[in-house]
Amino acid sequence: MLESIGSLTGSPWIYAVVAVSVLLDVFLPVLPSGVLVITAATAAAAGSTAGAAGTAAVAAGQVPREVPSLLVLVLCAATASVLGDLVAYRLAWRGGDRLDRAIARSRRLTRAQERLGTALSRGGGALVVIARFAPAGRSVVSLGAGAAHRTVKEFLPWSALAGVAWAGYAVGLGWFGGQWLGASWIGAAVSVLALFGAGSLAAYVMRRPAAAPAPETAA
Repeated sequence: MLESIGSLTGSPWIYAVVAVSVLLDVFLPVLPSGVLVITAATAAAAGSTAGAAGTAAVAAGQVPREVPSLLVLVLCAATASVLGDLVAYRLAWRGGDRLDRAIARSRRLTRAQERLGTALSRGGGALVVIARFAPAGRSVVSLGAGAAHRTVKEFLPWSALAGVAWAGYAVGLGWFGGQWLGASWIGAAVSVLALFGAGSLAAYVMRRPAAAPAPETAA
């Protein structure tokens, strides 16, 4: 995997590509933004373990290939995640008859509206963070929050926390996978499987019915 996109991960353009991919996958969940983030982080792990080789290359008059910065990767991915959430949120907020009908036809969006309304009004927006890891969960939650007209103050802090958590997790997987398993397609593949595993767990949590409020007892 790394060999096929080595020229990209060794270029500053990797940050722009990661940002655009993460920004757009709220509308196109099929975009492999998580895979791209992990691959870039694995390339960074490769660069950190190639100190001796890099020194030898400089001595031989060769220019070593640049590797991505982990901090910049996390910042790019997290910022793009929040911006994408806000765009989807604002579009759903403005809505319109066509969007309202589309949401009404979708059981996932309707259920998300109901659960988000309860969770955010109680200050418990952990659902937003969990959904960030689930396949298409980010899209469902961002559109659901906007269509339910939840306020920005209710939604934005949880979206920011979700973006940082997801970006940090994906970059961490790529880094440690490259360190422990070697900066090869095996390390990247194991890291991607771990990301998908977290997504499956998050999807399971989202599918669970919301807990009914406890009945009030008479004084």
